[in-house]
Amino acid sequence: MAHRFAARPLLALAISIASCTAPLSLQAAQTTQAQSYRFDIPGQSLDGALAAFSAVTRVQVLVSGELTQGVVSPGVSGNLGQREALGLLLGGTGLSAAFINADTVTLEKRVDTGSALEVGATTISADHLGTTTEGSGSYTTGAVTIGKGTQKLKDIPQSVSVLTRKAMDDQNISTLTQAIEAVPGMASVKSPGPGMFMFARGFEIESLQYDGVPVPRNVYALGSYITENMVIYDRMEVLRGAAGLLQGANSPGGAVNLVRKRPQAAPTVTLSAKAGSWDRYASQADVGGPLNEAGTIRGRAVVNYEKGHSFTDYVWNWEQTVYGALDFDLDDDTTLGVGFSNKKSHGRPYLIALPRHTDGSALDVSRSTYTGASWNRSFNDQTAVYLDLEHRFNDHWKFNASALAMNESNEATYQFIVGAVPVGSTKSGNYADYSTDFYGKNRGFDAYVSGDFEALSFKQSLVLGGNYSKYNTDDGYARAFTPGADIGAIDHHRPEPTYNSIADRANLALSTYDITQKGLYGTWRINLTDPLTLILGARTSWYDFAFDQDNYYARQYEEGGEKNSVKSNGKVTPFAGLVYALDDQWSVYGSYAEVFIPQTQLTQQKTGLPPIEGRNYEVGIKGELMDGRLNTSLALFRYIHENRAVTDFSTDIDGPNACSGWYCSTASGKVRSQGLEAEISGQLAPGLQISSSYTYNTTVFLKDTELKGKVFSTAVPKHMLRIWSDYKLPGDLSRISLGAGVNAQTATTSFDRNFGQAGFAIFNSRVAYEASDEVTLAVNVNNILDKRYYIPSYSQLVGNNYFGDPRNMMFSVTYKPQF
Repeated sequence: MAHRFAARPLLALAISIASCTAPLSLQAAQTTQAQSYRFDIPGQSLDGALAAFSAVTRVQVLVSGELTQGVVSPGVSGNLGQREALGLLLGGTGLSAAFINADTVTLEKRVDTGSALEVGATTISADHLGTTTEGSGSYTTGAVTIGKGTQKLKDIPQSVSVLTRKAMDDQNISTLTQAIEAVPGMASVKSPGPGMFMFARGFEIESLQYDGVPVPRNVYALGSYITENMVIYDRMEVLRGAAGLLQGANSPGGAVNLVRKRPQAAPTVTLSAKAGSWDRYASQADVGGPLNEAGTIRGRAVVNYEKGHSFTDYVWNWEQTVYGALDFDLDDDTTLGVGFSNKKSHGRPYLIALPRHTDGSALDVSRSTYTGASWNRSFNDQTAVYLDLEHRFNDHWKFNASALAMNESNEATYQFIVGAVPVGSTKSGNYADYSTDFYGKNRGFDAYVSGDFEALSFKQSLVLGGNYSKYNTDDGYARAFTPGADIGAIDHHRPEPTYNSIADRANLALSTYDITQKGLYGTWRINLTDPLTLILGARTSWYDFAFDQDNYYARQYEEGGEKNSVKSNGKVTPFAGLVYALDDQWSVYGSYAEVFIPQTQLTQQKTGLPPIEGRNYEVGIKGELMDGRLNTSLALFRYIHENRAVTDFSTDIDGPNACSGWYCSTASGKVRSQGLEAEISGQLAPGLQISSSYTYNTTVFLKDTELKGKVFSTAVPKHMLRIWSDYKLPGDLSRISLGAGVNAQTATTSFDRNFGQAGFAIFNSRVAYEASDEVTLAVNVNNILDKRYYIPSYSQLVGNNYFGDPRNMMFSVTYKPQF
């Protein structure tokens, strides 16, 4: 019987589309299966549940009575597609479904095929099985791609988390900062620039991966400028711990992989609008589907527009994101993908924010206090082009290649107040006028071949590949200071300067970065016994870093500029892991990984220091429960890195052995990070999705001339708790969903180590109502208790102290028409 197909994508359908492995003859059946239906089937006998499923979908279910006798189904409710609903009905039954055609499905005892999804008599390779999260309605996923190829979470001997599309939508996550703050074990630290720094286990993550292509993103002369909009991404995959195997140098904390939304085989349309506190508004159109009759060409387009003010006086922002993607099935075994994105924004920023009192205490000022000027302004323009190719040699081997080209410009002119405020006074020092003109180009490429085979009676799999990235910048900033600032009487209307006027009046710094990284990597998995798998890997890296800054103010004092460069050739970083499957649901693991961090400091002999070398040890247990709908993990980790540069106080700073007129360095520092991570994500009970985690992490200097025994990572809290859940009410109230969560952390230390920054617990909530099968209304309330707190930042006595958002709301309406 013919049915309309809906805009809402299915998990199973998105799986086959994303992997682009379904033969063309199956696409018509998959399109029909993409239709959305309204289900309200309570928990009952499986026979009764299947009868109700057939009554709604007109799909005939063929199954032996012996398989269903005495079996209970958990039921299903909501607007779902055939496959998604059937998968939920079969949860915990031990049965799997195989579609013979669009109208007929058979049930059989589940057989672990490793990486195949049966559709009729045809086996579809499932390299992307469970990875695409759009339409899954889940806070977890069956597998991830961050480690090259596709692996289940419980088969990876490291800590990996996924932020799915539903989790982002439910929590109204639109920025990378918000995304990082929703992931276990990750810390977002506000930069002196408009962006932020990402930390995991006490160490900064300097690179971002785009569809698996790693490129540096946190390299600017004046702080971080990362301001990604998450609207174009299906999910964010995060690996915590040493990631040298994936990214080479500078990867002690982990890796973050942003996976784009891809074109879909069925026509889809999603329209949404938002309105919230401080005159914030947003609108979005997301459309896609097949572009020819055969479905061999598929497209996707996303346009997002948002603008609004802030709880801080004067501050406002406008942003527009445009994204397009095309997938071409060149033949049954080869798929080519191309994509394009552009993000533009401008506004009146609030940078550096508030100073503190000289004794470290916070100023007694309103959260709306703005230290900038009415002429503060900023502009961002980021354009990226994506290209990828997948070729499937057979059911066991394939080739993947991905490339990225990204150009980004950031310009800003702004005022702030710098200088600690004496206790009992409002005189805070100087007005600072800054103007920046930054431009960066990123180029990245990654290619690998992967496959599985059997040799010497052992099941094995292999990944061999290489990647390349190059980053160049052309940066400039000018700064000038004017005395007489008063935090109690801020002048927001001082004369507006220009880049040139600031440079002429005081200081101009022009700088360039040139960073090239190449690497060859490989991993080998071998099933030593049925439950025990050994994973061995290694990467050989070539790293070339050069920084050149010409400081015209410093020239007046014959100090010149600054030049740093470092090369590392053929550095090998190994990886080893063991995974032992306790049963079909639980596995225990242990892993060892190394990383290296090049250093630019010099010894008294004017030789470069050896790179920091780090070793990461991790053991844990992982569970894939409720037929993969719930993932859980518990990890213990310890990371130690050595050869860290420390000040060599034996240097005669007035003699010929001085380094740029100051102390030289020795490679004698040592740092340790250790702790525990626990996570539960996915469907905890029928209708209840949860994402929850607890992290305990301590970092300390084991050896250092000045900081031995002190905290190494000042902005990373010892304890972090992150919980978010969403519950769809049962029965007649099934159109209503209730969400709630908390983001809590303990105290940290200021960047300048002069004061402590209090911890906080922020409570958020959401209520959603399905007004019809096509329209959903929702309201998110953040910081329900209106907690007054400071966000993690590079806080100092002289500035960079930011209030967190007060209580605020965002209303949204989403329209998904059916065709």
